[in-house]
Amino acid sequence: MAQTKEIRKKIGSVQNTMKITSAMELVASSKMKKTQDAMKKGKPYSKKIVELINNLAGASSEYKHPFFKTTEEKTDIYIVVSTDKGLCGGLNSNLFKLALSNMAEREKEGRKVKALLFGKKATDVFTRLKNAEVIGSASKLGDIPVAEDVIGSSQIAISDFENGKIGNVYLYANEFINTMTQKPLEKKLLPIASIDNENEERVIWDYIYEPGSKEILDKLLKRYIETQIYQAVIENNACEQAAKMIAMKNASENAEEIIKELQLVYNNARQASITQELSEIVGGAAAI
Repeated sequence: MAQTKEIRKKIGSVQNTMKITSAMELVASSKMKKTQDAMKKGKPYSKKIVELINNLAGASSEYKHPFFKTTEEKTDIYIVVSTDKGLCGGLNSNLFKLALSNMAEREKEGRKVKALLFGKKATDVFTRLKNAEVIGSASKLGDIPVAEDVIGSSQIAISDFENGKIGNVYLYANEFINTMTQKPLEKKLLPIASIDNENEERVIWDYIYEPGSKEILDKLLKRYIETQIYQAVIENNACEQAAKMIAMKNASENAEEIIKELQLVYNNARQASITQELSEIVGGAAAI
């Protein structure tokens, strides 16, 4: 009887856990819809400004903006976008693996790394590293971050590059492919280089600037960098909710399987207990 009580207790415990994971799955599903909508709203603007900047990179202009210039500086900034909380599968660990792997490769070339972090998980990892100086961090930005909060933190990287203190700025974040798939990626933000398409004929763009190329480019290129970082934060939030929903769904299914196995063990133990009791009764009657 003691064994069956223990099994019943385990079944109850797993059932309670399954209720929690099922509830978390529903919450993640609801939040995913909201974060996906926010991500989709920003996509057209983000895509168009990337197209424009790509054209500007190949355009002829009397003013060459610092964002297009390469430097000999051996220090890079890694902007890493992670989640604040866990329970989202390998979303964060895969991203960190990519960033740390690339960091190790560039260290062999004599390059140093400074880190600008979004999300508590990234802060927890990079603050423990001896070979990366954390120059800024932001967390608890919410499911739909306020643009000013993200842009304010990103100014550190923009300012350092403008002043010639760093050589490159890399962005690490998760790309939302679909609900089932999220992909960690590295994107070089600065210096800006033209993205040539081998299948398309190279076109040289020439723009007429009003009031002048310097005034336009100074504002436009800063807005481009800010947009890329903000869009990455929003997209990473959509990835988080999708990964969390799938992780909680898998956890609920695993809990259901465990309950079935425990129920089978319980039934076998109960049957053995009843059989033993019957044997004792029959044995006692025979002795009388």
